[in-house]
Amino acid sequence: MTSPAPAPSRRQLLTAFWAGLGSLLLYEAVRHLIRASMIDMLVYRAEGGAVAHGHGLYTLRVSSWGLPATYPPFAAMLFTPTAALPVGVLRILVTGGNLLLLGAFGHLSAVLADWPRRAARPLLVVLVTGFGVWLEPVFTTLRYGQINLLIGVLVLYDLTRPDSRRSKGVALGLAAAIKITPGLFAVYLLLTGRIRAAVTAGLTCLGTMLLGAVVLPRASLEFWTHDLYDTGRVGKEYILDNQSLRGMVDRALATTHAGVSVLLLDAVVAVLGLGIAVGLDRAASEGFPHARAWSVLCCAVTALLISPISWTHHWIWCVPVIVLLLTESARERAGGRRRWRTVALATVLCFCSFAIWTVPHKGLSNLHIPWVLQPLAAIYPLFGLSFLLLAGERLRRHRLRLRVLRRGRRPVHTGSVPGEEGGQAPVQVQRLLLPTGRHEL
Repeated sequence: MTSPAPAPSRRQLLTAFWAGLGSLLLYEAVRHLIRASMIDMLVYRAEGGAVAHGHGLYTLRVSSWGLPATYPPFAAMLFTPTAALPVGVLRILVTGGNLLLLGAFGHLSAVLADWPRRAARPLLVVLVTGFGVWLEPVFTTLRYGQINLLIGVLVLYDLTRPDSRRSKGVALGLAAAIKITPGLFAVYLLLTGRIRAAVTAGLTCLGTMLLGAVVLPRASLEFWTHDLYDTGRVGKEYILDNQSLRGMVDRALATTHAGVSVLLLDAVVAVLGLGIAVGLDRAASEGFPHARAWSVLCCAVTALLISPISWTHHWIWCVPVIVLLLTESARERAGGRRRWRTVALATVLCFCSFAIWTVPHKGLSNLHIPWVLQPLAAIYPLFGLSFLLLAGERLRRHRLRLRVLRRGRRPVHTGSVPGEEGGQAPVQVQRLLLPTGRHEL
């Protein structure tokens, strides 16, 4: 078990608060220097204005880049109040709201991982809010005025609620109604046997579609029959900003559309990722530590990998991933080992390095990235694949250990890897100790 974290003292909370505030002030200075455009916020505002004034929703273009509306009509309806606010006021509200959502995301990540204990969670929330802004996906979310943190909070809120709640699935359905890709979590709920929650999510999403069809019939018809399938409206799939498998393969093959090859890869990863997620969910009742957290995050990573476009700011799921890895590190320290600490540190460096932006990425240079820089150009999908493989290996070892125990034999440990209880997971069961004392190869 994870060693219980002591309740933070008043002094520790104050120290964390002032450190976090200092970090946010430094962030604000950097934000001012780079002149954060909050361009996506301006698109949302334009969408809300189009709904409010009866203009063509999917014919609008915003800024010199000509950015179109890409979300469903229901999302545009939610943006309507923003059209009444001055841009300067909206910048402050959206940034402040995103910081609050970042804190809530940190809290829900702690609930998902069941660490630290309740008394210590305010300290974690303060630290996540103050220092999480330096994670590149969070930094970019704030810079563009994106709604990724809202989507993450809706999804985690639902998935951390008891399965007995009749309304479980509503928040997830709303998240899918706004941004489509969270719909994979409804499939995850279905595969893990939480059929009522999956149906609730589906019906909620369907209800928003019907509402959109009533209020905006022409826009709804255009979106659900055409625009949804036109990824070119969202952006070019091959550019560096796209950290999905499709973007990675396009850049590696120097093509604007990898075609069937990437579809096959997406299918394999989808089956692999969901299979691992379902297996981990079932292992939760078999003594697998933090199995539910690993399961949910495998589903999240799978969705990011197989989506046609996963911009860097979509990877805000690095927040609960880091919290989970810190949870494993805390549990491992109780066993006297430090390997998970290394994994957690490497993950923080991956998402705080901004190394991806050192790769040439203007125009068609995205298709001529040297092989030596390809790993940097695909740093997030490579991390995602590594995360799935690590989770799958942990699940395999867990099942191996169960088989050994069910046979009434005791495994002889010859080494360990991060992730098993006390850090004592067998690297390879080379022999099994029988009750007679003899060894079987």
